Amino acid sequence: MSSVDRRVEAERPAQMGVAVTLATAVSPPSLAQVRQYVGASKASNTVRGYRSDWHAFGAWCESHGWRPLPAAPDIVAAFIAECAGRLKSGSVQRRLNAISEAHKAAGLASPTREPIIINTLKGIRRTNGTAPAQKTAALTDDIRAMVNATDGGMIGLRDRALILIGFASAFRRSELVGLSVDDCAFGKDGLTITLRRSKTDQEGVGRKIGIPYGSNPETCPVRTLLEWIEQAGISSGPLFRSITRHGQVRPDGLSGVDVARVVKKLAGRAGLDAVRYAGHSLRSGHATSAAINGASERSIMDQTGHRSVQMVRRYIRDASLFRENSAGKLGL
Repeated sequence: MSSVDRRVEAERPAQMGVAVTLATAVSPPSLAQVRQYVGASKASNTVRGYRSDWHAFGAWCESHGWRPLPAAPDIVAAFIAECAGRLKSGSVQRRLNAISEAHKAAGLASPTREPIIINTLKGIRRTNGTAPAQKTAALTDDIRAMVNATDGGMIGLRDRALILIGFASAFRRSELVGLSVDDCAFGKDGLTITLRRSKTDQEGVGRKIGIPYGSNPETCPVRTLLEWIEQAGISSGPLFRSITRHGQVRPDGLSGVDVARVVKKLAGRAGLDAVRYAGHSLRSGHATSAAINGASERSIMDQTGHRSVQMVRRYIRDASLFRENSAGKLGL
């Protein structure tokens, strides 16, 4: 048995969970309310991700006879080193975040800032790289082709509205499927959407997004969405909804995965490589297309909601790869 094994081999935890310890002076009703607010302090998707990652770490520790809480730094380092063989660097970091949050919730010091873990993570990033896999941006011509490839009937109408509003608004998938019909206000200048909550606005401060009428009625986001709402008979609730194969509009809204499926389906029908497209292609396509057509950084950020100008400038650089390329001035 190695020194690591001897030092950290210990009893297995009674359960793979994390309890929040609160002062015993708090009365039971207040305690329940505090726990409710603690649970709401992070986005539900983040909580689900942490729960999954913590379960993975707990199962790994159990398989080796080690305890996950409190976790020894070298055991955590060994865990992420093993994960690096099958996960991307971003996923490894997320698992570290889950381990850290679990320790904080239990009132324990997080081991993730120990030198052995920091240096292991640096080595993983240097070896595997940190660049995320980027989906292709759907540019304006791509969107037109995808709209032309939609079905007839209610499914086609919904898909056209989804694609056009997703592209024009530059919303994230979660923002797009989280829209209610009550968030939409139609006026003489176009559509005003109130985005009540987003990834970067978990407190629900909200912001308003304007979408003007398009010059072509066939690809006008505002007219298409209005037609979808009227034809689907939506007076309240989710804006984009699932539809049965018989064309019946259901009351439940779409998910982020559904958005990706629609984009991939239409990209494939339009003759594009469906593997390279996903829900984010609408958002990145908006920023890139706007940059190609001379939109300012500020106007793009106002629409996308980006807080970092560096991210928007990446889209602008992508748009300028061939439009402002010094290699084109070489006379070759």
